[in-house]
Amino acid sequence: MQTIIIKAGKEKQLVRHHPWVFSGAIETNTAELESGVSRVESAQQRFIAWGWYDEKSHIPLRLLSWNEAETIDDDYLKRTIAASVMRRSSFFSDKQGGTTTFRIIYGEADFLPGLVVDVYGTMLNITISARFAWHYRNLIVETLASILSPTLVLLSVDPAFAGVEQLKETTLYWQDGDWFIPSKRLDAIRFREDSIIYEVIPGTGQKSGFYCDRREIRTLMERYAKDATVLDLGSYTGSFALHALRGGAKSVDLVDSSASALEQATAHIAINEEEGTIPAGSSERATTKSADMFEELRSVPEDHYDLIIIDPPKLASTKAQTEGALKAYKDLNRLAMEKIRHNGIIVSLSSSGNVTAEMLRLVLAFAATDAHVEIQILHQLGQEEDHPIRLSFGESAYLTGFLIRVLRF
Repeated sequence: MQTIIIKAGKEKQLVRHHPWVFSGAIETNTAELESGVSRVESAQQRFIAWGWYDEKSHIPLRLLSWNEAETIDDDYLKRTIAASVMRRSSFFSDKQGGTTTFRIIYGEADFLPGLVVDVYGTMLNITISARFAWHYRNLIVETLASILSPTLVLLSVDPAFAGVEQLKETTLYWQDGDWFIPSKRLDAIRFREDSIIYEVIPGTGQKSGFYCDRREIRTLMERYAKDATVLDLGSYTGSFALHALRGGAKSVDLVDSSASALEQATAHIAINEEEGTIPAGSSERATTKSADMFEELRSVPEDHYDLIIIDPPKLASTKAQTEGALKAYKDLNRLAMEKIRHNGIIVSLSSSGNVTAEMLRLVLAFAATDAHVEIQILHQLGQEEDHPIRLSFGESAYLTGFLIRVLRF
């Protein structure tokens, strides 16, 4: 088995179990290396970890295990996959079926680089963002199928990483023990989150098709929706809006740049009204508008909304984009503070991993000063337990936010 030597001084983070090794940290002549499992050692030839090397990846060496006695083979990967699933056992034990969508593998946070797996009812949705996970795609699907017996598995390469990983953007379908090519549009898969019903059509929708990382945030927000006039910015397929309607909102205006997402949101409202999970007449209390959230927020009237949800797409994919993202977050929140009614509630979220909670808190403070209001932080928000933050891998923390009250004097 090949051994990869790390340059002196570059091993500190790796010894602390950070899993990424970039080319500049590798001492070994990479021309002599092959793709596959590798023993990783310090310049003093001390064992650091077992890793996976692939020169075509933008992160050529990904560390897997720091146990020198471990054997990295198919059985190891099967055990690691099974362990990740079992850590979510409490979700599977929901006897009432109130929540049937959640994440069972969260990449490096679960020691499985570039692999994300979500459960949508009876379907598994696999998203791959690294060559390591692509190489083992058959083993991954077969292992998950043996544990969970899904009716359908959808596997896709994350378009955000396809280029840097030298992978083709593709979607694969697996059912009854084999891959297949659908001859027609597949039927919608129905599932629940906190007893609210959702649908995804396999192979459509952005990213995974549904965001299950805001589950408790939506439920928390619901308690502030009673008799409120609500603006849902970045509504996607209507999750926050559905909770607001269930909470007794007077009206909800959904705004998103995707017309197809808004169509699905309208369908979700109709489904849940028909099933009685939200009040009768909810469809008449909800409006949708395809628009840019920045432009829309500038045009809304003052003192009209009691509750505003700000859930923009990722604004800082790299550290270099952080400053621009912070300016955008400040602009959004300042406008919301200026427009919302006295004692109004704002749910302000950021899914940019490079924007920390402290950064966003400071943004809110500056926005409040510019808007000439006082704000009270009622709740600090973050990603759910099925999206665990691995402390040795800070990049696993990406979702942060605050639920605030705006006071005008």
